[in-house]
Amino acid sequence: MDMETFGGTLRRLRLRADMSLRELARLAHCSKTHVADLESGRRAPTRPIAGALDEALEAKGELVALADDRQRVVVWPAASMDALPSAAVISEDPRRYVDGTVVGQLHVQLDASKADDGALGPSAALPKVQIVLAAVQRSVREVRPQIRRPLLAVGADAAEFVGWLYRDLGDLPTATYWYDRAIEWAQEADDGPMQGYVLLRKSQLAYDRRDALKVLTLAEAAGLERWQLPAQVRAEVAQQQARGYAMVGEPMDRVERALGEAVQWLDMFESGRGDGGTHLSSTYGRADLTLRTASCYIEAGLPARAAGLYQEVLDGTSLSRRDRGYFLARRAFSLALAGQPDEAAAVGLVSVRLANTTSSRRTKRELERAVRALGPWAARPGPRELEEALRA
Repeated sequence: MDMETFGGTLRRLRLRADMSLRELARLAHCSKTHVADLESGRRAPTRPIAGALDEALEAKGELVALADDRQRVVVWPAASMDALPSAAVISEDPRRYVDGTVVGQLHVQLDASKADDGALGPSAALPKVQIVLAAVQRSVREVRPQIRRPLLAVGADAAEFVGWLYRDLGDLPTATYWYDRAIEWAQEADDGPMQGYVLLRKSQLAYDRRDALKVLTLAEAAGLERWQLPAQVRAEVAQQQARGYAMVGEPMDRVERALGEAVQWLDMFESGRGDGGTHLSSTYGRADLTLRTASCYIEAGLPARAAGLYQEVLDGTSLSRRDRGYFLARRAFSLALAGQPDEAAAVGLVSVRLANTTSSRRTKRELERAVRALGPWAARPGPRELEEALRA
């Protein structure tokens, strides 16, 4: 669907629901200008606005009558068309058509979106996962009871992933909204591991905001035994706790003990123990632990040590384009803090190009921090070129 068609359909549905631009923006957790730009065709659809409209229309008793309009706003992707009933059919009778097969195909669609993320960035990944969210939101109230929990579980997985995508786009309020929705759905689905996993993600979001105490307390909450997290995720939680300890000024030996616990959990995972049989698709491994350990050293005031760890992974590991750009930016920042402005600028320039390719606002935020750290050397050619490239 082109942007003009989407905008016209969105406006028609909003007016049918008797909603102002401001009311729809509030329900969809975006700005009034964002909705106006969508309706005018000035902005491509990137947010799951349809869910907010569904809630308003259902309250007016008009949900089923507008199924044909809604299917033009959100449609099944071509990759899943052969395996799924049409959107119009599902909208007419979710209880009949949304079954275990459909839930399985939603998992396939979600996996395809995750595969797009690392190589192409969040803008490419969002459309596929928004389709999953729309299917969950439009069906979950009416499906058979035995399907509701599996559907909510895939919805929680998708909401957690969308939270991450909006983090990467630099839209932290929307990321927070989707993390909260992921926990709500995981609670109703009785999915303890997902609840703990989203608490970890919320701790990492707090790190984006540099909210030190929240980083630590959320990481500690994620580490509670009741979530029954697999060893691989427990390793990531322990490392996040180490970062929180460094941020709040705990002694270095406390930070190191938490990092040692992360190593132990990862050893357990790699030996085939402690997976817990959960469905969480964590990819956390040795390279991730090294990269996050580097961030702990930055927070502990040891930037040169951090720069060396970043380089170790960047030299020896095949990272996705998005992740490579981000960790190059982190290395540039650590080099700047360590008083190596020319090398920091050179590394930062490579990161800028990758950030532009993948539309990673998160990477650009790190580059902005590097530029600020390079302030004492702003007149030097390298730092000046980096600042100009980032501004452009």
